[in-house]
Amino acid sequence: MAKGFFNVPTAINEPVKSYVPGSPEREEVLAQYKAYYNGNVDVPLYIGSEEVRTGNTRTMSPPHDHKHVVGTYHLAEKKHVEEAIANCLESRKKWAAMRWEHRAAIFMKAADLIAGPYRQKMNASTMIAQSKNIHQAEIDAACEIIDFLRFNVEYMTQIYQDQPDSDEGMWNRVEYRPLEGFVYAITPFNFTAIAGNLPTSAAMMGNVVVWKPSDHQIFSAKVIVDVLKEAGLPDGVINVVYGDPVMITDTVLASPDFSGIHYTGSTAVFKDLWKKIGNNIDRYKTYPRIVGETGGKDFIIAHPSSNTKQVATAISRGAFEFQGQKCSAASRVYLPKSKASEILDFVKEDIESFKMGSPEDMSNFITAVIHEGSFDKLASFIDQAKEDKEAEIFAGGTYDKSKGYFVSPTVIVTTDPQYKTMTTELFGPVVTVYVYEDSKWSETLKLVDTTSEYALTGAVFSADRYTLEEAAVALENAAGNFYINDKPTGAVVGQQPFGGARASGTNDKAGSMQNLLRWVSPRLIKETFVSPVNYRYPFLG
Repeated sequence: MAKGFFNVPTAINEPVKSYVPGSPEREEVLAQYKAYYNGNVDVPLYIGSEEVRTGNTRTMSPPHDHKHVVGTYHLAEKKHVEEAIANCLESRKKWAAMRWEHRAAIFMKAADLIAGPYRQKMNASTMIAQSKNIHQAEIDAACEIIDFLRFNVEYMTQIYQDQPDSDEGMWNRVEYRPLEGFVYAITPFNFTAIAGNLPTSAAMMGNVVVWKPSDHQIFSAKVIVDVLKEAGLPDGVINVVYGDPVMITDTVLASPDFSGIHYTGSTAVFKDLWKKIGNNIDRYKTYPRIVGETGGKDFIIAHPSSNTKQVATAISRGAFEFQGQKCSAASRVYLPKSKASEILDFVKEDIESFKMGSPEDMSNFITAVIHEGSFDKLASFIDQAKEDKEAEIFAGGTYDKSKGYFVSPTVIVTTDPQYKTMTTELFGPVVTVYVYEDSKWSETLKLVDTTSEYALTGAVFSADRYTLEEAAVALENAAGNFYINDKPTGAVVGQQPFGGARASGTNDKAGSMQNLLRWVSPRLIKETFVSPVNYRYPFLG
């Protein structure tokens, strides 16, 4: 029984540590990196209180050192997925009934554990599993996941406090119930924070979850599980399975108790999931919630009045941080002819100063792309650009997978605004530039809006407020996160809720109250204190 209306600690963004040479955090993360690199972790399935080891395993290797094995993980069979679903439904009985402040305490403790004793475990595992340099690991695997946990707890309390008005003689109130059934979370390789947020945001609202992490993020996903266990998350609230994604998904979507999907990944897969859910709609007890953030072909457009160095820095950071493997990464750029050469020269100067290699060497800005399939795809587009008359490799254009999947940051300049690398999502350190005539600013805005099926992020640079306003109007539907005089990456929880529309997803804004509202099913309760005893209304006389 609740005995008070409780306030949670006010959420603030976790400070980003610098990792400058000689700092204690730098030494701590390097020590943890070495321990993980020289270890051999065995990652089981997590079903209820059981750690399930099937014996059917795959190895895990760092993308920057793909011949080195750091551990193995176990693959689920269909029966294990069915057991995970059954365990969810059994666990739901107690979890959904738990008072909200006790659920909140678990996730606030998880945030504090990551901020403290688990910080370098989260960072080092992400550096190894996903080849992130320390800065990219810190802002993702430490700060962003801490922010998700703390801000979501605060948003949860704000949702519960949102109550309807009551009239004389009655009391109206709303219960924010968890969904009836279980939620399926499918998470990507590129952000450890997203991998942690998708299952926990649904669980925080009283739901139970079957979680399938990306095969290429399991090493750091295991650390998330360790944190949640130490924070006191009851067994069975989040069950974790790995393996054949089609088998796992088909098994989950066949359950009548499937009540929602929380997804980040490719557009093609999300469309297929939506189609399967639609085909199965008659078997479900409730209409499932479908929440997804998918692909992007994110843009930067510079006006002739823009600052050339600012635009160049936005390209260098926006296109090449984490090897361009952010859904928000800049991958198509529109530059005015009067300033294009100067901007491109600045970008080339930046690229030539980049160091590339293992994240263990913290002087490296660029590391490896996630796996061989990604490497081969990027190499093929680079090779094609070298052959095509309408394209030119302005910078970069080399690659090598002998030790790690290394693709040098590459700038393609094209004379065709519909060139394939201007329209195709590549998800790597390749950006394509189209140079437009200064007089065609307005026409180029239309080009930006109509070129891509995606609408995730975009940026405009200008020193002219009239043109900024024109761009904001013309590109209203071209980006769910729109940046003025800033790169199109780096959304911060609590400050820039993240998500896009069109083929980029359902725009349910991770890191905001809007997202959490998708994981509840409100019940309105109206209580009348003195009920009528006569059906007749005054108009009847």
